[in-house]
Amino acid sequence: MPGLSGRFTREEAYLVSLKLRDYTECECWERGRCVIKSDIRAGATYLYDLERDPQYVINKPYHSIFFYLTRSALDDIAGQAIGSRISGLLYQPGVGVDDLVIRHLGSSLMQALHRPEEANQLFVDHTMIAVTAHIAQDYGRRSRRVKLTRGGLAPRQTRLACQKIESDLSGRLSMAQIAAEFDLSVSHFSRAFRVSTGLPPHQWLLRQRVKVAQQLMTIRDLPLAEIAISAGFAHQSHFTRVFSSLVGVSPAAWRREMRRSGKNES
Repeated sequence: MPGLSGRFTREEAYLVSLKLRDYTECECWERGRCVIKSDIRAGATYLYDLERDPQYVINKPYHSIFFYLTRSALDDIAGQAIGSRISGLLYQPGVGVDDLVIRHLGSSLMQALHRPEEANQLFVDHTMIAVTAHIAQDYGRRSRRVKLTRGGLAPRQTRLACQKIESDLSGRLSMAQIAAEFDLSVSHFSRAFRVSTGLPPHQWLLRQRVKVAQQLMTIRDLPLAEIAISAGFAHQSHFTRVFSSLVGVSPAAWRREMRRSGKNES
């Protein structure tokens, strides 16, 4: 459409945009004036400060992933990772950078977005924490120092967190919902959970799904499709893909081996 795009709400937040297709002659505006007109290339990363009132001329199709990052989230992540708050992000308006980390994280997230029925909310949250941490560390202007917290969860907290995750094997619970149970930020909870269990929450959930599936395959002669749903997977092919990746063999092969082992023991 001709003319400038609509405005975002002005707030202490940033957009990180990973461009997925070329876009020629893009006009980028800030605070009511054009700051640059340039060609955008697929794979480039752009930052936009929502306090600067960013706008664009969008007269051609475009395809991007936008990560919305609040200043408070960036501060929290920076405090956990580098022991320092940030006063803002360093970037040149309308100028893209070849950020390999954002490209890889965006690609990983795209796989989940293409198969939403298989998307693990804890994985999406984990990816967002990684994006926020990377932006805070690589683009943040550091300000005052804060005390780093390195320990894990208390044993009771670890047990309750695991129970909470296990109560919804479908993976619909968000990290924020679980972290709120312990009055912790998402980044603090994610890091502390990994310290305590050796795994980030989304990987711990996947291993629990596999464990439940193995239990069902050893005690009941159920179809694999039914076991997949009972263990929290979206469908049988999703179950087979994750199980094979973590165990090293397909569910069908694993169950045959268990049955042979049982017969030999008897």
